[in-house]
Amino acid sequence: MALLLHIDTATTYAGVCISENGHLLATRSHEAQKDHASFLQPAIEEMLSATGKKLHQLDAVAVTGGPGSYTGIRVGLASAKGICFALNKPLIIINTLAIIAHAAKASLGVEELEKDAVFYPMIDARRMEVFAGTYNYELLATAPPSPIILNQAFVDQLNCHSKVIFCGDGAQKIQQFTLPKNYTISSAQHSVNHMVALADKEYSANNFADLAYSEPIYVKEFYQANAPKASTTAN
Repeated sequence: MALLLHIDTATTYAGVCISENGHLLATRSHEAQKDHASFLQPAIEEMLSATGKKLHQLDAVAVTGGPGSYTGIRVGLASAKGICFALNKPLIIINTLAIIAHAAKASLGVEELEKDAVFYPMIDARRMEVFAGTYNYELLATAPPSPIILNQAFVDQLNCHSKVIFCGDGAQKIQQFTLPKNYTISSAQHSVNHMVALADKEYSANNFADLAYSEPIYVKEFYQANAPKASTTAN
């Protein structure tokens, strides 16, 4: 167990928290997506001051690596890497979808859970597209994250006999389709606090990211607005 700083700026929500031995010490959050970058450093300083902790005392930094907002992911990852480089601390990258699935599971009572339940976290990617993945009861990924266009055909092809729990801000879009009785939509909202248990598990297993080569989990190719067009001339 360890003293960890957690950073989540991958979606419209942004949050930071500090945990020690799996227990939450302090947290700060806001929901103005365009201000994620300016929010981070002051929030971290406030938490350190409130808890009496120092940056150099951290054992590691955990950050949401995506999928989610391209800008938000880069903001969080750059900040986390900067702290780790400066202090020679390990970096832990957590998939945003895993955190959303964890929040959905935590919101359910034991009697509502089934051992074969499937968690289907979804992040709104505008229009009818979402970034999604699937997780089992133990919150282990059973399919890699991918971009999905939501429609009735997508729902029908799932053909899952287990209880399916859609969650995340993108899951609300699916309620307009006809769902089998064993498919439900969770209204649980994830927060940076839901990173604590996941990051502690990764820390205990020494599952650290490569500071120099770790990349955001974009899922879908990122197109830079002013990037030059590739030449179509054959060599």
